[in-house]
Amino acid sequence: MKLSQFRFNLPKELIAEKPSKNRDEARLMVLHRDTHEIEHRVFKDMIDYVDEYDVIVANNTKVFPALLYGEKEKTGAKITVFLLRELNEEIRLWDVVVDPARKIRIGNKLYFGNNDALVAEVIDNTTSRGRTVRFLFDGTHDEFISLIKSMGKTPLPEELQRLRNIENWDADRYQTIYAKVEGSVAAPIAGLHFSRELMKRLEIKGVEWTELTLHAGIGNFKPIEVEDLSKHRMDAEEMHISEETCDLVNRAKHEGRKICVVGTTTMRAIESAVTVPGKIYPYDGWTNKFIFPPYDFTIADMMITNFHHPMSSHFIMASAFAGPEFLMEAYNTAIKEKYRFSTYGDAMMII
Repeated sequence: MKLSQFRFNLPKELIAEKPSKNRDEARLMVLHRDTHEIEHRVFKDMIDYVDEYDVIVANNTKVFPALLYGEKEKTGAKITVFLLRELNEEIRLWDVVVDPARKIRIGNKLYFGNNDALVAEVIDNTTSRGRTVRFLFDGTHDEFISLIKSMGKTPLPEELQRLRNIENWDADRYQTIYAKVEGSVAAPIAGLHFSRELMKRLEIKGVEWTELTLHAGIGNFKPIEVEDLSKHRMDAEEMHISEETCDLVNRAKHEGRKICVVGTTTMRAIESAVTVPGKIYPYDGWTNKFIFPPYDFTIADMMITNFHHPMSSHFIMASAFAGPEFLMEAYNTAIKEKYRFSTYGDAMMII
């Protein structure tokens, strides 16, 4: 498959800049893969497509305020540091991306906050933009993380970045209601549509809910830059799947019940954990799995996702699940019917 096969014209006015008034009242397009029927519903109607004892799998990652704004020593040049992952808790060692990167050298000190409340020293150049830094902080680790959270900003997709400066911006709407495990730099956006009321209705109906963790990384903000999709390399992302979740999913598959996967991050995690056809096993590690057509999915019978940008890895994965031609037909319909796209946009359920 070629990247250009996933190009389409997305009118700018269809990119949502704010969420729907209520989480579960965004629009929902339902795609039937067997008949190619397209239905138009609202998100809370997704309950009509799952039965008692079916299993919904969601990503419980929580977005971390990973952007720090500071200055370079001596010159005072403004810099942005994007925290990727903590490498060593004891010595405050972090893997980061620095922008602009070209003048940041090993040994440079970077200052953040009022009165230079936080200082970092560059100790390694890992890539042209990536760096390893050591934060110079004498307090406990909990105090250090608390300081990072107080100074850091939530990374946002380009179309939402202006919202960060709006006083009444509701940051909670950029988290799922079931977010628990901090570490992601991008929200698992398909899950933003679930409300507490809808989850209670699912529980009453007897639908089983389980969670895994995949911390979405900076790669979610990067475009694919190769035409041949087999040559694209995803950034590695940390993921964890418990034995309890694996047992629930494997038992449901064995008994012929449906598995509904919420979002592309969850799908990537599930498929990364498949070791025997039809089964997943506990996983603690990293994945750089990139799913593109043609691809045989092992676990999921249904998938919930948002409407994504052209040529994005999310759109390409959804194309693999729905079928490229059918999904492109659905996207053309979505544009005609003025569905809302991207982070705060409407949802799609592929069944």
